[in-house]
Amino acid sequence: MKVKYEYLIVFFIGAIGYLIMELLFRGHSHWTMFLMGGMCFILIYLISNYKKLTMPEKWIIGAITITAAEFFAGGLFNLTLRWGVWTYSKYTMNILGQICPLFSFLWILLCIPVCPLCIKLKAAFYKKEC
Repeated sequence: MKVKYEYLIVFFIGAIGYLIMELLFRGHSHWTMFLMGGMCFILIYLISNYKKLTMPEKWIIGAITITAAEFFAGGLFNLTLRWGVWTYSKYTMNILGQICPLFSFLWILLCIPVCPLCIKLKAAFYKKEC
């Protein structure tokens, strides 16, 4: 049976999870990162449950998706609105201080455990065996 609020639940898992991750590693966060975490987790959830992709393809596509979301959000929040939510300007090969290869690689590493988690979550929503 389909869970009525599947994507809302997935959004909040990602939003809270990312907020906690930022607090642990950066010591602070911003409300926009709550929204970005939720949105990115929904996208990773969809990618993870696409059966035609291998797991490494899901990791790479997930990292590209997060990097693209980060670039567009950074363009809005940091460059246009000048909120200064984050900057990668000190990292090598950054693009406008909003994305960089190091963090794109870290998004791949994050997708390695998150993709199987999303598959298990979908199975739990539909009460299937994983």
